Amino acid sequence: MRPYELTLAAAAAAIRAGELSPVELTDSVLERAEAVEDGLHAFVTVRADEARAAATRAAHEIAADGLRGPLHGIPMGLKDLIDVKGQPTTASSAVRVDHIADADSTVATRLADAGAVLLGKTHTHEFAYGLTTPQTRNAWDAERVAGGSSGGSAVAVAAGAATFALGTDTGGSIRVPAALNGVVGLKPTYDLVPRHGVTSLSWSLDHIGPVTRTVEDAALVLDALTGSDLPGQSHLLHHDGDLTGLRVGVPRNYYFDRVTPDVESAVRTAIDRLRDLGAELVDVEIPLTRYVQAVQWGVMVPEATSYHERTLRATPELYAPDVRVLLEAGELLLAGDYLRAQRARTLMRRAWARMLDAVDVVAAPTVPLTAAPTGQQSVEWADGSVESVSDSYVRLSAPANITGVPALTVPVGQDRAGLPIGMQLIGHPLGERTVLRVGRAYEETRADAGRLAPGAGTVGAPTPPTAPGSPAPAPTVEART
Repeated sequence: MRPYELTLAAAAAAIRAGELSPVELTDSVLERAEAVEDGLHAFVTVRADEARAAATRAAHEIAADGLRGPLHGIPMGLKDLIDVKGQPTTASSAVRVDHIADADSTVATRLADAGAVLLGKTHTHEFAYGLTTPQTRNAWDAERVAGGSSGGSAVAVAAGAATFALGTDTGGSIRVPAALNGVVGLKPTYDLVPRHGVTSLSWSLDHIGPVTRTVEDAALVLDALTGSDLPGQSHLLHHDGDLTGLRVGVPRNYYFDRVTPDVESAVRTAIDRLRDLGAELVDVEIPLTRYVQAVQWGVMVPEATSYHERTLRATPELYAPDVRVLLEAGELLLAGDYLRAQRARTLMRRAWARMLDAVDVVAAPTVPLTAAPTGQQSVEWADGSVESVSDSYVRLSAPANITGVPALTVPVGQDRAGLPIGMQLIGHPLGERTVLRVGRAYEETRADAGRLAPGAGTVGAPTPPTAPGSPAPAPTVEART
């Protein structure tokens, strides 16, 4: 196995054992990034010389003083909303083309303190305001969308061009691309991971979290990101996979409405596997679902427009058309509309807290359909309703942003075209330990956990599904462009 194929945990173990050096690992990942970047466009910039210098320093530090921790010498990418002193933070936008960060973000500082090696900045949908990341291609099929807005981070990890990466999540922007590219994405509890030095989309909905190949890796990164705020995250993962006594909520409504048969079959099969591991399955009613879209957009749009107020007026032509129209729409919303959305959000949080009292986690699809073909604008569901691709991707992820609870996406198989499907595990506030425990227990039952995307950077259908739990029914969703 080549070094770039190693998961974070496996690479850390090899470095600890003296079987692999940070320099060898970083060289391998950089070579992989160079090989796939022309096909994928995951990175805004790759700073190869600086990464090799950092890997050399890490090797010397480990030889002299030992490992600081599992991230020491591990190469990673940062979504290009995250400030690193002296480096550009472009937000994948012409608006920010000349912006140079004058200080490190808190998360960049914590990762540097952990000894991680920065490879470069990964692409985002412009200012994180979208669910497709149009400049980046899906790691499993370059004719499909990468998902967004952390598409570059998810694609880099799925392709082996970064051992892990950070993304941000305002309405699903970590979980959506992670699910569409067959990797793990964690949106922690709101404000658990500090947002200082990270370009905002919507300050009261924004979250920062890891994109990794395995749940175990996500726990290791979360340890470094939270510092002393939530210690011992990774320690819980050393267990036998027994979920006896744990209650898994299975939604009766909303989360399985308007999803493809492929997605429903794979997620329900994964939920049954949790039951086989000892978990008790409990039917739950998701509250106030009719207000999800109105609250998500009613909060996000005015907050985003407020953040961009000056540059939108000074240089509107520098924004991409899809982002500009959303920012301009925010100027039409009244203060009363925003306050009503926040009031409804408070009611949703309370209702979700009551619902979560009955269970430890809720298990549901991450997205209702797999990666759409590039250029597809909408989908028609079996009930005759038509929904934009972006709205379909945000629909199942937005509730965790509105309520601020932790949510993890884990790969659970592929559809009949061989495209990845994700299961979302949603927990109590500050319930990351439980969410990760359940995700890890499921992950340990799969022979393909942590796999790289087959044929990353190539155009065409990926390898047909072979993993257990991969469904075969034909989807009833019809593409409309």
